[in-house]
Amino acid sequence: MSQVLVASNRGPLSFSLSDAGSLTMRRGGGGLVSGLAAVTGAPDPPEPPGTEASAPEVLWVCASLGDADRTAARRSPDGRLDLAGHDTGGAAVRMLDIPAGTFHRAYNAVANSTLWFVHHLLYDTPRSPHFDARSRRDWQSFEAYNAAFADALARDAAPGAKAAIQDYHLSLAPRMLRDRRPDLKIVHFSHTPWAPPEYYRLLPDDIGTQILLGILGADHAGFLTERWASAFLDCCELLPGARVDRTARTVTRSGHVTRVGVHALGVDGKALRQRAAEQDVVERARTLREQVRDRQLIVRIDRTELSKNIVRGLDAYRELLVNHPEWRGRVVHLAFAYPSRYDLPEYREYTAAVQRTAEQITDEFGTPDWDPLILQVNDDYPRSLAAYGLADVLLVNPIRDGMNLVAKEGPVLSERGCALVLSREAGAAAELSEDALIINPYDVSQTAETLHRALLMPRRERSDRCARLATAATALPPQTWFADQLATLD
Repeated sequence: MSQVLVASNRGPLSFSLSDAGSLTMRRGGGGLVSGLAAVTGAPDPPEPPGTEASAPEVLWVCASLGDADRTAARRSPDGRLDLAGHDTGGAAVRMLDIPAGTFHRAYNAVANSTLWFVHHLLYDTPRSPHFDARSRRDWQSFEAYNAAFADALARDAAPGAKAAIQDYHLSLAPRMLRDRRPDLKIVHFSHTPWAPPEYYRLLPDDIGTQILLGILGADHAGFLTERWASAFLDCCELLPGARVDRTARTVTRSGHVTRVGVHALGVDGKALRQRAAEQDVVERARTLREQVRDRQLIVRIDRTELSKNIVRGLDAYRELLVNHPEWRGRVVHLAFAYPSRYDLPEYREYTAAVQRTAEQITDEFGTPDWDPLILQVNDDYPRSLAAYGLADVLLVNPIRDGMNLVAKEGPVLSERGCALVLSREAGAAAELSEDALIINPYDVSQTAETLHRALLMPRRERSDRCARLATAATALPPQTWFADQLATLD
């Protein structure tokens, strides 16, 4: 097998640092970590510290996300966590010690405050974006951050190796790596939506061009849905010197051809069910059932991310209780809204708005023996898995989402069959629309009536729909998704 290099902002391990200076390691989660397991195989015993590194079969390059990660990287030989004795699951892991200021500007100011906002159509355009001299300094940090990854990949890659570069944080890295190592085979995968051309052009012209050229440095550019791939091709048609072939789905520029493909991402049903059967999940399910009792349960599980549309979802629940008072005392809305990107003021304000809206609903409708809404804002993965199992209705209403795995995890873990109320703007809608109840995420009244319809859905119909949703959700597990990306390079 060719050597495989993986590059992503977040790696398979993260660290915390005690007051005494000792490190505690935690294994990362998510689709990419699961997908890599298909390539790495069974963990190998780590080489002793100080051992000279040969070219490993799989090398994962990631960034240090905080002070504890930077400490771990500095204590490891050349940033190689596996050579420092950490259990990396069979892969070699190089954690880059990017200067904190550079990382902050690249990650928060550009990746999360600019590129994420563009691709999710989040800007309040009368007021933002506002690209000025400070923005240019931030962009220089984004270039330096991407160059650090390209340098590490170029140095570590064996001749002809495959490099899988992940997500919008590293949109410049494919071109940088191509310039450094033209012998490598490179795929870039976008986990977000892709903005349509008229919105993409909010970016400064030179920056928008650099991002497109960066991704076109890859041999293959992957997207989660046909919609996002088509939007990327639309943007490439505006690029001087680029030739887009819609039939072949290729972009040719300066003699280099980039293929554009769609690789949907599902869930590993077996692994998810095994995790949900563990005792901590069982205990949380028991606690939730005691809170809800025999009432129907509407569940949502999100980060307090602007694109997740939590406030409109809560407003829809309130409208349900206003327009259909027969549900008062008979339904509970369980909303898990985990804090996200608290470094950014927009996100702190949004989390506060979620909490205010929830309090208003509780004050308006709550009674001594009925809490209409249970809002939890602390991250608790076992509790989320427990809630999936108990849900009668799962609400997933983002204003825009690359895929949204909540929409897929819920039906897989549902014990009695849940109805899925799903935004048409989620990438998952492309696969799940036949059996989900599809909504316009901006239409609060429509969402309220769809929740009403979901609660009234006969148990047999709900169960049948849920079974088909679970089948679709597990059709393309992370292992297959990742292997398909690598196969495009053969």
